[in-house]
Amino acid sequence: MIAPAQGPQLQHVGLNLLDSDEMEPGEAATGLYGFWLFLMSDAILFALLFAIYGTQVAATAGAPGPQETLKLGPTFIETLILLTSSLTFGLAAIALKYDEGRRGLVLWLCVTLALGIAFLGFELSDLRTMVSDGATPNRSGFLSAFFALVPTHGLHVAAGCLWIGVMLVQIAVFGTDARVKLNLLKLGLFWHLLDIVWIAIFSVVYLQGASA
Repeated sequence: MIAPAQGPQLQHVGLNLLDSDEMEPGEAATGLYGFWLFLMSDAILFALLFAIYGTQVAATAGAPGPQETLKLGPTFIETLILLTSSLTFGLAAIALKYDEGRRGLVLWLCVTLALGIAFLGFELSDLRTMVSDGATPNRSGFLSAFFALVPTHGLHVAAGCLWIGVMLVQIAVFGTDARVKLNLLKLGLFWHLLDIVWIAIFSVVYLQGASA
């Protein structure tokens, strides 16, 4: 009696480790579980910063408030840039799975890195404009909470850009072995979390602040 053929095994778009001798599946699962714990702790950090901002948004103390300091135009451009970077990272993950060479993967990672740097440039320009207009963190509770929340996200984006640079070096040195794929998967989870947090910042801080 011939056993029925098994269907293709579902695998993550960028992590094909089950048939690899380089890493046990349990080892990969443990690494991802630990990274998920880190992401959840990071999400709690941002939740606390959002809660602080919510309690301080009206505490202007005579200093410039949300309507005077928050600009929707540049922030909308930043949002488009960061969301596009999420798309390009997804294309990098697809290239990792289907492209036998590494040119597609490296190309989309470089595009993602360029978009991340562009986002940081726009954000630094906005913060510098606020400071030059006298909207500094020591002026009010609102400004203190704002400078605690938004630049913290920017620091995470900067860390993500540095991580992409490290991964480009690892790809050049080690290729796309199992550990590099696992690191790319972790980086993807981190990068997409930053997009989710920024959507919350754009909605809660900028959209509500400009319409208040």
